[in-house]
Amino acid sequence: MCAVFHDPGAGEHLDAGATQIVIKATGDDTGGTFFLAENTIPPNFPGPPPHTHEVLTDMFYVLEGTVTFLLGDESRDGGPGTFVCVPPGEVHTFSNQTDQPVRLLNFNVPAGWEHYMRELAAAGREGPLTPEVIGAIASRHDFKVARAPTSG
Repeated sequence: MCAVFHDPGAGEHLDAGATQIVIKATGDDTGGTFFLAENTIPPNFPGPPPHTHEVLTDMFYVLEGTVTFLLGDESRDGGPGTFVCVPPGEVHTFSNQTDQPVRLLNFNVPAGWEHYMRELAAAGREGPLTPEVIGAIASRHDFKVARAPTSG
């Protein structure tokens, strides 16, 4: 491993639909310990479906805009400076319910999430990122769609 230095805006650029991802640190950079990306999320982005991770701890730090987080059954809005840490097994998702873009940092431990991001971006170049396409990719990367509660 070597030191990594990225000037502002630098890193591995990926487009996943309308979401822009700039990977700042991968498992190769961190000895497998963590992943870091700066994401720009478009207005009115519905976000991924509520989901869990078996091993991954998912973390977010809001830089600009307001992100709506679903954590378990609680919805919370987070503006600049908000930090969210979601342990394995907890149902969560995020969305941008505003008419302005959102910029946030997404950290994951351990590393490996870069493979999901790259695969998602590649699929987006081949066609629309439908829930079915996203679901198929996500299922290979410690992303399990949460089941809706059943009544009765």
